[in-house]
Amino acid sequence: MRGGDGPGTRALQRDLARRWNAPLERPTWWQDWKNAKSNLTTYRFHRSGQPTAGWLSLTTNRREHHGTDLTVHDFWADDHDCAAAMLAFLGRHHSRTETIHFRRGALPPAHLLLHNLHRYQVTTQAWHPWMLRILDPQGAVRLRGWSHDIDLELPIEIGQAAPRTTPHRYLLHICAGTGDLTPTPDEGHVTLTTGQFAVWYAGGWRSPETARLSGVRIRSNAALAGLLKATAGEAPWLPDHF
Repeated sequence: MRGGDGPGTRALQRDLARRWNAPLERPTWWQDWKNAKSNLTTYRFHRSGQPTAGWLSLTTNRREHHGTDLTVHDFWADDHDCAAAMLAFLGRHHSRTETIHFRRGALPPAHLLLHNLHRYQVTTQAWHPWMLRILDPQGAVRLRGWSHDIDLELPIEIGQAAPRTTPHRYLLHICAGTGDLTPTPDEGHVTLTTGQFAVWYAGGWRSPETARLSGVRIRSNAALAGLLKATAGEAPWLPDHF
């Protein structure tokens, strides 16, 4: 079914994002702005009398000489069968399509692509964690998914990269699958810029060495190792960068 964003679509997005270990929080104007900015056409998929089970948004680009490319911006499917149906729809969407591009947050599992889009060239576009910008560190920590195996209490400092600026001091506490970041007077064991905090949050570092090479300041190797361990197991859902 062709149609725009609606309560059923937003409910599906929130549910699927939770499965990916983090909520999807967007302002009400987001989807209309995105559709207009990228000239998107959206489709909703559902069985007769059932709620929305899949949502697809795409744009069509004509090649300079002949043929057409599709760029998929959103690909949300509730289960394997729905994803297969959506890929089948893409496969017959336009007879002159040569390449299907998937944006970062729209890439289905590889085996689905291989089995359902084998006659097309398929490309993907991704962004690095350091392109993430976190405006509310406390809210981000509270809303992110955390492993139930992590039990961490660590003073950290988050500040600007500019010299002679005073960083904010927080106590990072992660336990039983939840996390919080509360102000504290204690000196941080790890000091991060706002950009470095975003990289850590997104799981961009896999070893203390890479974090130190990126300029993270520490009081002990154990503190840094504990901080990185907290984001090593589960990645947050980051369908867009901003």
